[in-house]
Amino acid sequence: MVREENLLEEVYWSKMEASVILPILKKKLAFLSGGKDRRSGLILTIPLCLEQTNMDELSVTLDYLLSIPSEKCKARGFTVIVDGRKSQWNVVKTVVLMLQNVVPAEVSLVCVVKPDEFWDKKVTHFCFWKEKDRLGFEVILVSANKLTRYIEPCQLTEDFGGSLTYDHMDWLNKRLVFEKFTKESTSLLDELALINNGSDKGNQQEKERSVDLNFLPSVDPETVLQTGHELLSELQQRRFNGSDGGVSWSPMDDELLAQPQVMKLLDSLREQYTRYQEVCRQRSKRTQLEEIQQKVMQVVNWLEGPGSEQLRAQWGIGDSIRASQALQQKHEEIESQHSEWFAVYVELNQQIAALLNAGDEEDLVELKSLQQQLSDVCYRQASQLEFRQNLLQAALEFHGVAQDLSQQLDGLLGMLCVDVAPADGASIQQTLKLLEEKLKSVDVGLQGLREKGQGLLDQISNQASWAYGKDVTIENKENVDHIQGVMEDMQLRKQRCEDMVDVRRLKMLQMVQLFKCEEDAAQAVEWLSELLDALLKTHTRLGDDAQETKVLLEKHRKFVDVAQSTYDYGRQLLQATVVLCQSLRCTSRSSGDTLPRLNRVWKQFTIASEERVHRLEMAIAFHSNAEKILQDCPEEPEAINDEEQFDEVEAVGKSLLDRLTVPVVYPDGTEQYFGSPSDMASTAEHIRDRMKLVSLKRQQLRHPEMMTTES
Repeated sequence: MVREENLLEEVYWSKMEASVILPILKKKLAFLSGGKDRRSGLILTIPLCLEQTNMDELSVTLDYLLSIPSEKCKARGFTVIVDGRKSQWNVVKTVVLMLQNVVPAEVSLVCVVKPDEFWDKKVTHFCFWKEKDRLGFEVILVSANKLTRYIEPCQLTEDFGGSLTYDHMDWLNKRLVFEKFTKESTSLLDELALINNGSDKGNQQEKERSVDLNFLPSVDPETVLQTGHELLSELQQRRFNGSDGGVSWSPMDDELLAQPQVMKLLDSLREQYTRYQEVCRQRSKRTQLEEIQQKVMQVVNWLEGPGSEQLRAQWGIGDSIRASQALQQKHEEIESQHSEWFAVYVELNQQIAALLNAGDEEDLVELKSLQQQLSDVCYRQASQLEFRQNLLQAALEFHGVAQDLSQQLDGLLGMLCVDVAPADGASIQQTLKLLEEKLKSVDVGLQGLREKGQGLLDQISNQASWAYGKDVTIENKENVDHIQGVMEDMQLRKQRCEDMVDVRRLKMLQMVQLFKCEEDAAQAVEWLSELLDALLKTHTRLGDDAQETKVLLEKHRKFVDVAQSTYDYGRQLLQATVVLCQSLRCTSRSSGDTLPRLNRVWKQFTIASEERVHRLEMAIAFHSNAEKILQDCPEEPEAINDEEQFDEVEAVGKSLLDRLTVPVVYPDGTEQYFGSPSDMASTAEHIRDRMKLVSLKRQQLRHPEMMTTES
């Protein structure tokens, strides 16, 4: 009950709409069936029921129904059928009296349909016909079967024996559709007109306000148009729910036909919607252009702002591999941030290209300008990122070469700091070769460092070309000083190593020379030993005559000269080893026993040589005297006959034979014989043969008759 009272209050204070009073209309307290009286006036039916009728709701229903017909239709008046067959007389009387207040000027006739058993006369003593002047319309009481006297049967519904078909819910639904379309289309027209008119105004502020508040209609124009077309189609086919097939709610001629109104609304909607679509297209294009411009400026502002500041803040190249790698990692983070904006750039560039292909002349210049601005900034920033990446890569390579060179120098220095204690000259040569290879590797590394450093310096010198006017002299000077400092430090370290290598090379060459001298001195001892051995074993012959012995003596002297040279050479080598050891501040491992060995062998050789000389000289004297005696020289008989010569030959021969049996005694007490026993026996036999000849010659000279007898 409270809800209905609120509903009635809302109806009185708002525009009359079926959707507002839908619960009341569903009660079918009154309806316009579409039927007409003989004056072409509309028939308004009020079906009363057994339940108590709410007069306020009935009043609202009547007000709504009477607001539907046109003024022309209303002027013909209404015939009201009050169906009281299921109601009480006092209710009927109340309804009739209410009509006086609701529609007094529009009601021409009120037909009160009485029940078959008429109300009690005491109840119906009120005569409506006497009250015609006061009521303003005629009221008649009539049975349902008598209504045809006043209204044609075809204009009456089946409830009153007529043939007119009426479906109240169908009428109500169609009425709701019509009112909804009318309301939405009218509101939509106002909104579209406001939007379209706002877009035509030159005031930018009002245009912006219109765009912000009314750019989108409250309802979808397509939906409203579709609803209107469906409604118009229904009106054209059934003339607002009426047709020849007896479908509900017959037409009400021209007065109730909504087709012209719907058509007019549809035409207006199509016109405004077409303009609205063009406005939307233009605004969409403008909005898209503004969005692109906004995004372009976002990209440009970030790249020229925070992006450039990030690059400006990254000027160092690091002082080591780890520092350069850290800077590279930081740069990769910067590149990652830039990549997001470059992705936006690619998307924007595609959008701009699509708009340029659309060919709108008015936007071409602005679009090309935005595209050029965006491309310039992005390409410049991408070039800076690439330049920075290349610079850091060059710095990383420079520090890598510097670290490798430093390690090579450390290795070379460590090798130089270790004292050399080689086993022989070959190991020294191998060590010297390794040292030279390391030094060569250092030279190659230093050359590579210079090349990398110069390339890095060249790149640094190009930084000013994209520094946006910023003075990078200080930053560049720090980097340049660092690079040059590294190269100078490596050069100094390399020079120190070269100096140490020179010293080590000289020392190692001296050690090689020392080992060579020691080896040669030992070889000289061996040679001298071999000469001594040859002297004792092969130099055994004393010659068959004086001449041959003299030749052997001469050869022996030359042999001694060779031995003397060998001894002198060994002495010189040993003296050189002493000098080299003093220079190297080391003790020779072999020269200590080589000199005694050399002196010992030389002493033995000298003793053996002197013995050889004595024997040869004695052999020469023996052979010379023996040859004088044995020669038959009549011119000098005095000499031949000298007994002293025979004695001397005999004495020398015996001494020589005795000497052949005596060994050579060395200072250490050891003894050594010349040749083998057979060699000595052969030599002694030859001397004895000579001595026998001399003895025979002597006998002949003493006894000449022996010579004659023999002859």
